[in-house]
Amino acid sequence: MKVVKIGGNVVDNPELLERFCTDFAALPGPKCLVHGGGVMASGIQKALGQEPVKIEGRRVTDEDTLRVVTMVYAGWCNKHITALLQARGCNAIGLSGCDGGVITAPKRPPRTLSDGVTQVDYGFVGDVTPACVDRKLVLSLCEMGLVPVFSAINHDGLGQLLNTNADTVACSVAAALGGELVYCFEKKGVLSDINDENSVIPLIDEAAFASLKAGGKVAEGMIPKLETAFSALRHGAVAAVIKHSDDLLKAGGTRLEL
Repeated sequence: MKVVKIGGNVVDNPELLERFCTDFAALPGPKCLVHGGGVMASGIQKALGQEPVKIEGRRVTDEDTLRVVTMVYAGWCNKHITALLQARGCNAIGLSGCDGGVITAPKRPPRTLSDGVTQVDYGFVGDVTPACVDRKLVLSLCEMGLVPVFSAINHDGLGQLLNTNADTVACSVAAALGGELVYCFEKKGVLSDINDENSVIPLIDEAAFASLKAGGKVAEGMIPKLETAFSALRHGAVAAVIKHSDDLLKAGGTRLEL
């Protein structure tokens, strides 16, 4: 089982998204797709007079933000991607966590930041783990010939929708299914030099990741992506790789190992 995640910069780029959907439809074997949409959501927030707030790479989600991200992620992005895949012969089914109760998560309590002092309430955000994923339902959909396409909107089972980082959703689904996690975004992998597109680091283990963080070699947005990928490996995923969305069917990118 391959669990592929595409980032908001791909979702918001029509050419990249079209090419990715063509490749994803051609990807053999059972598969799931998890998508972001943060770039579009932030743009719509600004158009509505809201100022997007992110702390340590995570979006703070108040009531107004929740409405916007639900409309963007579970609405336009999810159905647009599902339609593109259907047009390519991939029998996709778009899902948020509340659909069939496929992902049910608790609301995140206030978090202490990396400085060890500052506490932040991220608002209506769900903390998704592999245990939150209805594994049997996902596998049943796949056995029916359907390809699940997950947005990052989930719920608490008590009527409250919750926003979740799409990387975390992908990590949890991959771990729950014992699958291969593939992060696809607009770079060729994790770069040793952010200004050199060809400086891809082919393999990163946990010790190398700690060294890269300590040396400031990984950008703020990449840190949570790598953390969730390593978490997926620790909790049941069989492999994890980060690569360009154009390279889904090709070798390369950055492979992670424990």
